[in-house]
Amino acid sequence: MARSRLAALLLIPLAFLLMGAKAVLVDPAPIAVPAGIAAKDVAKAIKMGISRRGWIVSKDENGQIDALLNVRAHTARVAIPYSAKEVMIKYVSSDNLDYQENNGTRYIHGNYIKWVRNMEADIQRELQLLTVK
Repeated sequence: MARSRLAALLLIPLAFLLMGAKAVLVDPAPIAVPAGIAAKDVAKAIKMGISRRGWIVSKDENGQIDALLNVRAHTARVAIPYSAKEVMIKYVSSDNLDYQENNGTRYIHGNYIKWVRNMEADIQRELQLLTVK
């Protein structure tokens, strides 16, 4: 009984650490655009993809879409440069996501990484749908 209490007391701080753990921030690799899709259609696919999970387009000009996500008290901003060949997602800034740079390595709350992975998958899905039509 005493051992199980001790184990529980040791695991509780670990659980809290894992919930708010920082992750290394690396922008995703470029997303390849399927052949034959015009840049204007790429822009439409990006907008459709990012809107699925609440991202808002704050600007769209000169081959770049700027997007914003507000989740409770957290805000993330990304730049999405695009062309008829590729789409990139680049971190711009954030609020309340514990962004930090240390010795050239960027760190951020793990939820940001999940949000961007979801965005990447949604954009890829929309681009693939363009090839089916």
